[in-house]
Amino acid sequence: MMKKHKTMKKILACFLASMMAAGLCACGQAADEAAEAADYLTKEDITVNETISNDADGEHAIEVSGEEASYSNTGVTKTGNADGDEADFYGENSAVFATEKGTLTINDSLIETNGTHANAVFSYGEGTTVNIADSVIETQGDCSGGIMTTGGGTMNAENLTINTSGRSSAAIRSDRGGGTVNVSGGYYKTAGMGSPVVYSTADITVSDAYMESTASQGIVVEGKNSVTLNNDTLIADNNTKNSDKSNYYQAVMIYQSMSGDAAEGTSSFTADGGSITNKNGDIFFVNNTATEISLSGVDITNEDADGVFLRAEAAGWGNEGSNGGKVNMTASGQVINGDMLIDEVSTLNLYLKDKSAFTGSINSEGQNGDVYVEIEDRSTWTLTADSYVSGLTVGEGSAIDLNGHKLYVDGKEYTAGSSSKGEAFEISTGSGSGSGAPEGNGGPGGTPPDGEPPEKPDGNGGPGGNPPSGEPPEKPDSNN
Repeated sequence: MMKKHKTMKKILACFLASMMAAGLCACGQAADEAAEAADYLTKEDITVNETISNDADGEHAIEVSGEEASYSNTGVTKTGNADGDEADFYGENSAVFATEKGTLTINDSLIETNGTHANAVFSYGEGTTVNIADSVIETQGDCSGGIMTTGGGTMNAENLTINTSGRSSAAIRSDRGGGTVNVSGGYYKTAGMGSPVVYSTADITVSDAYMESTASQGIVVEGKNSVTLNNDTLIADNNTKNSDKSNYYQAVMIYQSMSGDAAEGTSSFTADGGSITNKNGDIFFVNNTATEISLSGVDITNEDADGVFLRAEAAGWGNEGSNGGKVNMTASGQVINGDMLIDEVSTLNLYLKDKSAFTGSINSEGQNGDVYVEIEDRSTWTLTADSYVSGLTVGEGSAIDLNGHKLYVDGKEYTAGSSSKGEAFEISTGSGSGSGAPEGNGGPGGTPPDGEPPEKPDGNGGPGGNPPSGEPPEKPDSNN
């Protein structure tokens, strides 16, 4: 008998294809109906033949250390609480825990936690691998992620349903030391403040999945890390604040917090196919870091008429005066609707390729940060307001439709149909990003430059731990 989640996955794919063919995906109704259709695996679909429980603070229900183990049709329940770093960095109090180069395989299981810092499934340390498929995960407490990877561990997940309801509880979560996370298929939803679907201090790839956040950003990338989306459905409704460091809401946030949890360097966000629907605020926000954003054939809808497509600017992280966003954005066969705002300490290189179409303005209020635009391969830019850029590369012809507005290039008005040749700006982190730490080193307590996972501290600010002087810098609205 075919499982419900596989059947619904096919239904959702057919539904989205029909909606796109009908030209209806640009409205909020399509996103809402897609959410209703994405009813993947449920608890009732799991047959539990064995139950493993643990209610002790700091302990695990299942622990695999330096060995191979597998579980199928298992019900796992975890209550009990823990404090921050031991749980978030090293897996204390998680329901299921693998470490010391162990390999853990889980199939057709139900994993539930109800406690503070009670992550569901945790992979810690280089050489450690967790493979989990066809399972349901639910967490209820604060700081309790669904699947969690740190210290260079590996997590491979297929066709999961993950629901989290607590604060700072990403469904797909990583922390200090990062690692590799591969997710294929499934349904991932978060309800808590500061709980994006994906919080990345690792290299995370999600393919053919449904993802929804109802209070936080959909995706957050911190530091020198990455998120790649392949044919996913992402719906983000960021409507609560976890800190006062930024005034804006967004679907995708890329930043460097300077907490030491993520090495400094150029991050990346890649989306190929699928859809991104934003219900409140902006689509992209970049602050205090450099990033490569690549978009190819993604159906992107912003339901907030006051939101912008890209906002790169200073906020409450980093050193004032040099903590803007440095962005290379490449669009290939991509439709972009919405404005772009680049403040005086930020940089944008925008590349429109392979018949991409951008409709919107750039810095409509006047010259601000460094902006370079390059238009090629039959791509177009249609202005919706006066725009100001520092450099422009475009051939003669109709690639730029002024649409009754004016475009200024390095202070000079552009003439419709004329060619222009400019140069891109270098984007980098380091001292230029205002982070105060050299590239490849996350600062005090950060990931060592050689890529080794952080050593577990003795309990007072040892290597990889927080400085003994007190709390680390505040994390963002999307605090993981």
